Amino acid sequence: MALRPQYRAFLLELFEAFGPVSVRPMFGGAGIFAGEVMFGLVSDERVYLKTDETTRIDFDREGAQPFTFVKTKTGERIETAYLALPDRLYDERDEAAEWARRAHEVAVRKSKSKRVTGRRRPGVRSRRKRS
Repeated sequence: MALRPQYRAFLLELFEAFGPVSVRPMFGGAGIFAGEVMFGLVSDERVYLKTDETTRIDFDREGAQPFTFVKTKTGERIETAYLALPDRLYDERDEAAEWARRAHEVAVRKSKSKRVTGRRRPGVRSRRKRS
């Protein structure tokens, strides 16, 4: 489902205290970006923020549910590291901005760890020439 322009505007306001964000269409939903770093996603007008073992505790305390999807080929349900923004935060913009900051920090850490370890996606070949 495409993101309604009114909801996109709402998201920009919701995260205004965090800083400038962009909301880009992705896979029937949208990604929430600060610069080139995606720290959140939107599906069915529900915001999900990137988590790790340190931030997930707060989401669990709020009863937040993870973003899940079903793989088309296998029918397997996949649970992601993106958890739903607690409902109460849609009206608490300063606190929502703090949660966004923490999600952004997680996304940056994860991005750096992938670069440092040199991990590649399965099936992606290196472009380096071999001697």
